[in-house]
Amino acid sequence: MFEQAFNNIDDILHTDAGCASKLDYTEQSSRLLLLKYLDALESDKALEAELDGKT
Repeated sequence: MFEQAFNNIDDILHTDAGCASKLDYTEQSSRLLLLKYLDALESDKALEAELDGKT
């Protein structure tokens, strides 16, 4: 399941003009995963605060 998603991301990033090697798009994949994680964390914290009646 996740393997196909990573392969799709790698395929897209590999065709990007700024990615000459696997290391380049592996770094970009890592950044995307970090940003996705931080976005989900922010959403979780916002929901938790809302449920607690905080802003």
